[in-house]
Amino acid sequence: MARKSAESSPAPEGKAPKVKKTRWYHNIAQAYTMTRKADPAVTWWMLLAFGAVAGLAVGIGLLIGQVVYLLIIGLPFALLAGMFVLARRAEAAAYSRIEGQPGAALSALRTIRRGWDFPEEPTTVDPRTQDTVFRGVGRPGVVLVSEGPPHRARKLLEAERKKVARVMPTVPITLIQCGREEGQVRLRKLPRTVQRLKPKLTKHEAAEVTKRLKALGGARLPLPKGVDPFKARPDRKGMRGR
Repeated sequence: MARKSAESSPAPEGKAPKVKKTRWYHNIAQAYTMTRKADPAVTWWMLLAFGAVAGLAVGIGLLIGQVVYLLIIGLPFALLAGMFVLARRAEAAAYSRIEGQPGAALSALRTIRRGWDFPEEPTTVDPRTQDTVFRGVGRPGVVLVSEGPPHRARKLLEAERKKVARVMPTVPITLIQCGREEGQVRLRKLPRTVQRLKPKLTKHEAAEVTKRLKALGGARLPLPKGVDPFKARPDRKGMRGR
């Protein structure tokens, strides 16, 4: 009895319970669960990618008479293909969850790792419609990205373009409308669209443009700093198993 009571006694005070370490496979499972809720077909796409690569390995093995050897080599690549599909579908699912929310464009733009500077505050906000314009600076020049219907966003972008052009008349300015309507760029394609812009400034020139434009300030959007609706940004490290 004494032994039983000793085993059931609570842990000594002052010692925090041991936190279970999150492993890479936990991240994959979490990403798969989240993605399956928004994209039920993700399982079939992963199996299709796995089966296609494994089948290719078996086919090559049959041609050269080394089926087992090629299958052993092909299985890791088949698993990698399945994880690649999961990563892409998880990213698309994350974007679909925040698309249409205020500040979603900024969340997408701030996934660009290098070469661009996007302040956490918008440059223009229409207080009545909540249409927004975000500004970024990189080697391609200044990029202005709007949220809102095309007919309203066009006016906001043009007004912001004129304001920037007065300060930096020789710097290239690119206007992008983010949205679901015709002529607009979908949220999930926004980072790639910006990254594909051709460089026209040196790194030093881009830094000088950033400094000068900071003097223009920005509008205050009624959202927390570093807006990231639902925190739905995909965990790429988890997808790579790191």
